Amino acid sequence: MNIESNVVPAAGSATRPMYWSVRRELWESRSIYIAPLVVAAVFLFGFMISTIHLPERLRAALALGPMQHHKLIEQPYNVAALLVMGTTFVVAVFYCLDALHGERRDRSILFWKSMPVSDLITVVSKASIPLLVLPLLAFAITVVTQLIMLLLSTVVLLGSGLSVATLWSQVSLFQMSLALLYHLLVVHGLWYAPIFGWLLLVSAWARRTAFLWAALPPLAIGVVEKIAFNTSHFAAMLGHIISGGTAGAASTGDSMSMGALTAGHALSAPSFWVGLAFAAACLAAAVRLRRYREPI
Repeated sequence: MNIESNVVPAAGSATRPMYWSVRRELWESRSIYIAPLVVAAVFLFGFMISTIHLPERLRAALALGPMQHHKLIEQPYNVAALLVMGTTFVVAVFYCLDALHGERRDRSILFWKSMPVSDLITVVSKASIPLLVLPLLAFAITVVTQLIMLLLSTVVLLGSGLSVATLWSQVSLFQMSLALLYHLLVVHGLWYAPIFGWLLLVSAWARRTAFLWAALPPLAIGVVEKIAFNTSHFAAMLGHIISGGTAGAASTGDSMSMGALTAGHALSAPSFWVGLAFAAACLAAAVRLRRYREPI
């Protein structure tokens, strides 16, 4: 009985430190969810006011061609998704820069190092915020926002005596949600992993002005390459990563389809795997730095 009672908690304790480490990040960094929620609420407020002219806009859209009609109706839903995604990306950048630097600055690292949580779990839990938690949070907030927009539009059109069949046939929330989930997990999660890994590494190393130390090396490499060789390969590589693998892939198109960027293309591109390897190396270095770095 004693052996069994000892084994069962051990099995559950394998993931418990990681779980509580992620929850700790959500407790300490409330901007992770407050910022996208505020942006979504402000957009919904503006959209609610704009529905006053929705019947007129819908009548005008009916006079256009099918493609223009479809784009005009879907445009506010894509704008909502872009705003939430852009907000979460900005939040992810500033979170990564402060994730390991902040605990050394306020000396809370002394307390957390006394807890039975390894440096590896701590760094991985912090990396999971921009790589997994924020994309899933952005997806949930965007889907709820778009659903509220569709319901508001339906109420306004019904109150105006117009049919909602055109609206519901042009706005496919299920299709937009699938494309959005792919975009957030693959592009904002995996393709941006080298960016977040680099920022976490700088956060673990820098004693002050982490943002400056994160921006200066890439800028210096690009400038030196341009002056010495009159080329822009490094800048093109950064643009390739930021665009999500292809030029313009990070921008959303009709129904968030992202054009030619498919799952097979993204996951088979050599630059994708090189980026993941670079991100893993940055995280490994951040773990080592946290192990031996003293408070500021």
